[in-house]
Amino acid sequence: MSTYLVGQVRPSQLLWTYGPGALVDLPNLSVVTMGLDRWDVNQCLPVEEARLLAAVRRLLGPQVERLRVPPFVREEGASPMSAEGKIGVPVRPFPRWLRCVKCGLLAEYDSGLFDIKPYPYRPEQTHFVHSNCEKGKNADAVPARFLLACRNGHLDDFPWHWFVHGGPSECRGTLRFFERGASLQTENLWVKCDACDAARSLVHAFGREAQQNLPACRGRHPHLDTFDASCQESPRAVLLGATNSWFPVSLSVLAIPLERNQLSQLVLDGWEYFADVESADELKVVIKTLVKSGSLPGIERFDIGDVWRCVQERQEGKGDDTFVTEGDLKIPEWEVLTAPTPPTDWPQFMSRPEPPPAAYTGRIAGVLLLERLREVNALIGYTRVEAPEETTDPDERPPMAALSRARPDWIPACEVHGEGIFIRFDEEAVRSWEDIPSVKRRSERLEAGHRGWRNARGQDPEKGYPGIRYAMIHTFAHLLIRELALECGYNAASIRERIYASSDPDSPMAGVIIYTAAADSDGTLGGLVELGKSENLGRLIGQALERATICSSDPLCSEHNPSVDRSLHVASCHACTFVAETSCERGNRYLDRALLVNTFECRDASFFQGGGGGNE
Repeated sequence: MSTYLVGQVRPSQLLWTYGPGALVDLPNLSVVTMGLDRWDVNQCLPVEEARLLAAVRRLLGPQVERLRVPPFVREEGASPMSAEGKIGVPVRPFPRWLRCVKCGLLAEYDSGLFDIKPYPYRPEQTHFVHSNCEKGKNADAVPARFLLACRNGHLDDFPWHWFVHGGPSECRGTLRFFERGASLQTENLWVKCDACDAARSLVHAFGREAQQNLPACRGRHPHLDTFDASCQESPRAVLLGATNSWFPVSLSVLAIPLERNQLSQLVLDGWEYFADVESADELKVVIKTLVKSGSLPGIERFDIGDVWRCVQERQEGKGDDTFVTEGDLKIPEWEVLTAPTPPTDWPQFMSRPEPPPAAYTGRIAGVLLLERLREVNALIGYTRVEAPEETTDPDERPPMAALSRARPDWIPACEVHGEGIFIRFDEEAVRSWEDIPSVKRRSERLEAGHRGWRNARGQDPEKGYPGIRYAMIHTFAHLLIRELALECGYNAASIRERIYASSDPDSPMAGVIIYTAAADSDGTLGGLVELGKSENLGRLIGQALERATICSSDPLCSEHNPSVDRSLHVASCHACTFVAETSCERGNRYLDRALLVNTFECRDASFFQGGGGGNE
């Protein structure tokens, strides 16, 4: 089988945008990323994060041995014909149907009517051509931009013959795609059979009548070359490049010090390098390599004998691994962030306490400037049509599709380095606010929308509601992200949130980390930490709250009722509260600015009474 380099993406994009089963819409081609079975695992470097690996194993099984970074070309300028230049992720053309841009011929790419024209040194120009086009030799052929997808994660070619002939037909004439009218609306897009002259508009593939005009789902996973005959979901037509064709299901943790001393933590972080070391002399060589490559910063400060004793203890099972059975990934992080003496000099986690803004002393209990942090993300599956909830409970999200045929023994992961601001709310103030009758009414309204939203998707309506505390902190995070993006100089999409919200009396949490999460140098320049200082943070919070009191979509925004349209936000919209999907851990759900400031419709439920500042 011939292989060609057809394009480039960043390794991190293979977790968030173009993972296994996702379509990559290149300038001249459309391809699907193949399953993990086809990836060259020898080109995927390991990532060590014990807590995250333990969480992945709980969901996917104990056979998962490693977290690994997707492959990438390590030699700049390597020839695309060499082995080094062909390092990457395997893909296959999809959809299989192509359209000639001149004569409108519609056929599969492997039907013999099309040829691929590779450009090894300019892969973005690789494309298919219709060699024998009657209107011009070697006319370009582009992907047919219609597909079928279902909630069970299946993806299939659009059934062109079925659609044109209104069901099963013996006719196998060639098909033509053509346009009628000046606009490209679906009613002006037509398909016609050359043999029997049957023709149909694409408008019948969408909307209410689509179920009568489309066949049942075949349960196809093109990235795995498998079919699931048991699928009972109704497929729907989607456009190539639609954002709802692939949603990643991922887990993430912050790399925080969990061991009692720094050496034990370093050995744990770099256990991939130390696991098979058999002597102190061999350890010297390993540490020398780590220091030279900068793979484990800080290890050079310790004596070889001490490192060797620590490695031996862990090899003998004496290391403290009790934390890896923790059910909630965020609880250990919360304990470190709220400790009386948080870590200040760990290689992957440097923090500095900061007094809370004076104007918000009764509301904000503490601020921690995170001068250096590391986040590790792992891709465990994906969904189609509907975005997943941020949950590890399969009952609270759409069905998750697999990344490989067999149960995987490794999972793609990536790590990002950056900086952040941790803000801890006063627990007593939050509890008192939760008991206010008007706040309870806002919670009931949001929960009604939550139940309707889950009912419409066939999920248990009584599960998954994060609570009004979460909605308040989540909205605060969005307002602050929008304000920070105006002043810190970072791309707004590179600023993310991590919410800590729990009303459990045994382990209450009320806080948020606003941090940079870029895989490159963006996010490590110190601008965010500088704005977290008391004099700057107080001003920014005041500006954010004042800006949120009036929305350009008011009064419609402030009067929005989620129980009516079964949505997951109250007084929130793109004009006032929503942020980039890459920044939000809940997909812009569970938001209500009336929980923070007074709005036109509600003036008695705000956590920060008086809108722009201070205590009650």
